[in-house]
Amino acid sequence: MQQLYLVIRVAKDKFGAIQSEYQKVIYYELGFLVCVLLGAVFLVLMPLVGALFCLCRCCDNCGGEMHQRQRKNADCQRGLLATLLFSTCIVITAGILCSYAANQHLSSQLKQMRRLVNSNLRDVHTFANETPTQIDYLISQYSTAKKQVQFDLDNIGPLLGGRIHEELGREVTPALDGALKMAAAMHETKEALENVSMTLEVLQEGTGKLRFSLGLMRSGLNASLDDPVCAVPGSPAATVCSSVLSSLSQLHVGANYSQLPDVAPQLEKVDEALQTDLSDIVQKGFASFNNTPAMVVDQTRSVVEGVRDMLDGIGTNITGFSKLFPVHNFLTNFTIYISHAHSRIEDIYPEIDRYDFYRWTACITLCCMVVMVLAFNLLGMLCGILGYDRHATPTTRGCISNTGGNLLMAGVGFSFIFSWMLMAVVAASFLVGGNIEKLVCEPFHTRQLFKVLDTPHLIMPTWKNFIPGYLYDDPEMDLTFESFYSNCKDNRGMYSALRLDKIFNVSAFLNTSVFTEDVARMIGGVKVDLRGIILLEAEGKDNLMHFTETGIGDIDYDAYLEEVNKRVTLVDLLAYAKELDAQSEQLPKGSLQASLKGHASTLRQIHTQQVLPLEQSLTTFSQSIRKLQTTTRELPSKVSSVLSTIDAAQYLISHNATYVVSKQTEKYKQTIIGYFRQYINWVKASLALEVAPCKPFSNIVDTMEIVACSFLMDSMNTFWFGLGGATLFLLPSVVLAVRLAKFYRRMDTEDVYDDFETIPMKTIPTYDTMTRFPRASAPPRHADW
Repeated sequence: MQQLYLVIRVAKDKFGAIQSEYQKVIYYELGFLVCVLLGAVFLVLMPLVGALFCLCRCCDNCGGEMHQRQRKNADCQRGLLATLLFSTCIVITAGILCSYAANQHLSSQLKQMRRLVNSNLRDVHTFANETPTQIDYLISQYSTAKKQVQFDLDNIGPLLGGRIHEELGREVTPALDGALKMAAAMHETKEALENVSMTLEVLQEGTGKLRFSLGLMRSGLNASLDDPVCAVPGSPAATVCSSVLSSLSQLHVGANYSQLPDVAPQLEKVDEALQTDLSDIVQKGFASFNNTPAMVVDQTRSVVEGVRDMLDGIGTNITGFSKLFPVHNFLTNFTIYISHAHSRIEDIYPEIDRYDFYRWTACITLCCMVVMVLAFNLLGMLCGILGYDRHATPTTRGCISNTGGNLLMAGVGFSFIFSWMLMAVVAASFLVGGNIEKLVCEPFHTRQLFKVLDTPHLIMPTWKNFIPGYLYDDPEMDLTFESFYSNCKDNRGMYSALRLDKIFNVSAFLNTSVFTEDVARMIGGVKVDLRGIILLEAEGKDNLMHFTETGIGDIDYDAYLEEVNKRVTLVDLLAYAKELDAQSEQLPKGSLQASLKGHASTLRQIHTQQVLPLEQSLTTFSQSIRKLQTTTRELPSKVSSVLSTIDAAQYLISHNATYVVSKQTEKYKQTIIGYFRQYINWVKASLALEVAPCKPFSNIVDTMEIVACSFLMDSMNTFWFGLGGATLFLLPSVVLAVRLAKFYRRMDTEDVYDDFETIPMKTIPTYDTMTRFPRASAPPRHADW
């Protein structure tokens, strides 16, 4: 952030900030300056030291004297120096390989750059070619919304009328159902009265016949009991006869149905009431209410036609969208421009290849300089090791060993010759590559670079933001390089990324072109009059009131129920017949016994043929009476409730249906308007996210970053790092090569030592080396040598 702040200050003040911010600039560049300064010292001192070293060597100094002091650890020194020099050569080799790989990588990536550029240009071409199609697709999708609106208009009866019918039906349907139930109750009442009338006649006729049969049975038993057997006092037969005679009073009818009043008057009035078909009247009410959707269709016909005409006008305005916003012409010119730019880029590829070849050759030359030194060192060590003879003295070393030493010294010479040039290239590459990496590449990765470009009044002193100032002459608009890049990186539409609403506001255009307010006002003016719906005609109401006046409530149900609760006979004839059979068994066989058994059988026959049918009729009679009683008890309240419910529902339809109609009309209107709003919102979202996605433009910026940083800067930094490391390790290689060359080269003179085993010291003068070793002259020996 500190370096970006300095860049912003320098750029805004046209480099005038350097005078006031020079300390911060120096502080930021301190690391680079120190490294460059060290490189400059190396650059200056290396040739100077090389020249002095050469002069000293010519004067037999700095190792230039062809004489080697022999020591006992000479072999150890030679091995150590060779090992260190070989290790240094390995490090130098690694550096050179790193530089060579970076050099080759840059050349190969430049060929890869063509693929990236071509891919970006193809994406831009695709963007330019597909954008008009996408806009045409947006326009064409209005037909989908139009078809849906037309469908709802065609089905306004089921949609709007059905909803009104459904909501009103919550009160209307129960009211009509209650009236329909009352019509069914009237028929049930008639059936009950008919059952009572018919059953009463059956009961009266049956009880008369039963009374006659029981009278005959009593007379027959009395006649049978006049048998002489019954006249014997104290006999068992007399006791049985007395018991049977005393039970004859039970053989009578239990109920008297002849005194019950007839229900014919009530039945006649009910028949008169049923002459009016209440069910049919109620069904007419249902039919009238169910005709609500058709009434809505008839009463909204003009509104529907008006909305249809408006749909065509909206379609015409939407079709003119592309004409108002000249996308096609602009993109056609843009496509031509991109094609020309692509052609020009294709034309400079050969130039790029040619300059890259020069660059590649120069970098290979620099590497070859170090490889030359490396080759001399390695060959020198190889010859020195192969030509080494442990029995040879420094002055008698072989030609191969001597060649190895000369090669090492040649490597030293070339190190002095080339190292300063290598360091100059390394320092320049480091200064340029390091600053670009820190000031451009790293800020781009963190997107801090865009903050520099988006600095207010940076590019144009009078403009706050450059892009809106250049495009729309509105520098105060909130449109920056960072926001544009971020939106394109997210593949948002060009419309939202470049804030093209400044030129053409699609939202305002659609809001005014779709006429949603006019459509809403037109649909909102729908008036539906339901006063023509009659739920229950006056005839039906009169019929209900007449039904309450039929007199069924005046029937003496208590008298009926009192007789109904009585038995048909006072005694159970089956039990009486069984008892009569048991008593006859106590009599002696004869005419009396046979007569009693015959009467018992007759009683059973009477029970089967007369009593049982009467009991069944009595059951039906009882059910009908009780049903009539229940109907009579609830009739006034039910009729009153039905009539009040019908009146409330009719009042709702005639007077208060406006609220229901308005509410449902509003829902229907919102549904119609919702199609337009959905289309408008879809167009807005598509323009913002899908139409003309500007990902290709962010890809162009990314490609520039890849080429500049990943391809060029990374390769350059890798190159100077490897070459710089190899160059720095030339220094220890020079020292080690000079020291090691002493052990391989053939010396002009050597040290002379006394041989204590063969030549006594006393016969040879201590300093007479010329007499003892005439091939070489040695300096005077001292005790510590």
